Amino acid sequence: MRKRTATMSDVAREAGVALGTVSKVINGQPVGESYRLKVEAAVKKLDYQVNASAKALKSSRSGFIALIIPNTIAPFFALLTHHVNMALERRGYKMMLCFTEYDNDREQEFIRMVRHNQTDGIIALTYTPDLEIPAGIPFVTIDRFFSVEVPCIASDNFGGGRLAAQKLAELGCTRLACLRIGSSLVNEPSKRKDGFVSGCMELGLPFEVCNLPDGSPMSAFEVFLKRNILESDHPLDGLFCGTDSQAWQVVNMLRAMGRRVPEDVQVIGFDGTRMFGDLDYFCSTIVQPVADIAETAVNMVLSNDFTGLPPLICLPVRYQPGGTTRDSVQTEANE
Repeated sequence: MRKRTATMSDVAREAGVALGTVSKVINGQPVGESYRLKVEAAVKKLDYQVNASAKALKSSRSGFIALIIPNTIAPFFALLTHHVNMALERRGYKMMLCFTEYDNDREQEFIRMVRHNQTDGIIALTYTPDLEIPAGIPFVTIDRFFSVEVPCIASDNFGGGRLAAQKLAELGCTRLACLRIGSSLVNEPSKRKDGFVSGCMELGLPFEVCNLPDGSPMSAFEVFLKRNILESDHPLDGLFCGTDSQAWQVVNMLRAMGRRVPEDVQVIGFDGTRMFGDLDYFCSTIVQPVADIAETAVNMVLSNDFTGLPPLICLPVRYQPGGTTRDSVQTEANE
């Protein structure tokens, strides 16, 4: 015979509390600590399962938040997805994950689909130039400012680029360059280059910029490096790359040219990418506070009221040595 499914009344009898107390605990409302512990113990003992559909109908909320993101191949996107999911789980929500693969039509279609499925909000990292943002559903963006009505969360990209220039100068570099392949959209990550240029100008250091649109081949960087290192009387000795992935590939190019990293050329990336997710850094880098970005985005999308919220929240970044700058070598020697 099939075991009878436990009901909320069964939980109340088992815990020795009122039915209303059980309802409050299940719906996350405050009750006395002793009551909460009794109800949770009864729920576990009886294997009580919350009827999600009935709960959604009663509260007019689905319990789902959509995350729209290009992919989880890129380490930054993967880490962001992980932290958004964990932040939602801690609040009793589930994540609906939508991959766009940088396809503008897919981005807009996902937004229409998510709206029709009545999720409780959308967190999006998008690249569609003329994206239509739906009314009537909380919508929070990451790394791209749309309007004062749409909150945006980002790390301090401008400050990170400026910090990279300062660090390279502190480590003895005298001729710097920024190498970037990125979206042509005006978004927050594009400010990394601007911050780097500002830092170089403040320090009075000569610099070059190789700023390429998305889809450009990495071989364009190789041409730039050969011209400004192998064929120059005043070769570059400090490089800032738009992402850690680009920095890693640039380091390999330099070594193939016979240049030592970090002895001859020092390199700093951006993101804070780590091997296998939590081990050594791939390169010296400007670290984004990914967990804080996720927590902030989730808090905002669940707030249901953007009144008084700032349209752009910039979270602080930090510098981390990771083997491609001379301070990494010094640190290892001291250890």
